Amino acid sequence: MRPRAVPPPGDFARNRHRADPAPEVGTGPGFHIGTAAPRRVGLIVSNRAVDRSVCDRANSSTGSVWRVSATAEPPPTHVRAAFGAPGEDVELLEGGLAWRCGADGDVLIKPATDTAEAAWVAQALDTLDPEETRVARPLRSTDGRWVVSGWSACRDMAGRPEPRHDEVIAMSLRLHSASSVLDRPRMVDSRQDIYAIADRMAWGETYVSLSPEKGGRLFDVLAASRRSVSLRPQVVHGDLFGNVLFSGNAPPGLIDFVPYWRPPEWAAAVVVIDAMAWGGSDPAIVERWSHLSEWPQMLLRALLFRLALHALHPRATTTSLGGLETASQTVLEVL
Repeated sequence: MRPRAVPPPGDFARNRHRADPAPEVGTGPGFHIGTAAPRRVGLIVSNRAVDRSVCDRANSSTGSVWRVSATAEPPPTHVRAAFGAPGEDVELLEGGLAWRCGADGDVLIKPATDTAEAAWVAQALDTLDPEETRVARPLRSTDGRWVVSGWSACRDMAGRPEPRHDEVIAMSLRLHSASSVLDRPRMVDSRQDIYAIADRMAWGETYVSLSPEKGGRLFDVLAASRRSVSLRPQVVHGDLFGNVLFSGNAPPGLIDFVPYWRPPEWAAAVVVIDAMAWGGSDPAIVERWSHLSEWPQMLLRALLFRLALHALHPRATTTSLGGLETASQTVLEVL
């Protein structure tokens, strides 16, 4: 994997402050992956309470590394009991803001600042059954709720993120075959954060001024190559890179769902852009998935999405733009 001091896509696509288009960025949840033998690690579902720090990410040969300090309090006793994990057995996951709870340690409880979205995600993950994919199943409370006092829960899952990018893309296609039956979430239209703005900008649905030095100049140049497409939108996961766990030969594990209303080819293209910009993938990954419909335009929109997000993000820098600039050279070759 190419070492590169750039921010991860997770900084720009997850952990949203819904009420603020330009959220303050602090430390947040994530995986801390070292070089030891694979172990059972707790999954961290995207936590909208806080943003991950742009400055705390590094790369390793085994995947993304998040080094963050967590000082939040564990879930209260009544919350743990409600999700079937009573007692004092509480372990803060290394580098995260989720807790492994219960005597068996198989219940993960995490903050859920947006109750409506957390409930939607839990309902989706509870019902979806994509082929050859493990799913971190959410847990209902003893009275049937997905969220209790600002907390949600799910089963722990064995695995860790690994740079198996083609497998993530293949899984995304299976996932979105299953999610094609889901109705359009109301939250997709109501979002006004920088992530939603960047998504709409990539598709030419809105425009705001972007910092030229942080990606706005490149965005404007590339946007001129945008052409109309006829692909059908549906519910897709818009941030799979870094959100899939691998454990040996077991099927890849889905640990959350970040909903967008876009074609599944676009979601696959976002993984490709992220893999080239931040995951050390070779440019040939573009060609390997070129059979997908309207692939050049999906790559372009995925790149525009990440560029707009980078330019809007308060912690992005000209240095952190390097990965996207590299990815743009490959995209330009196929346009």
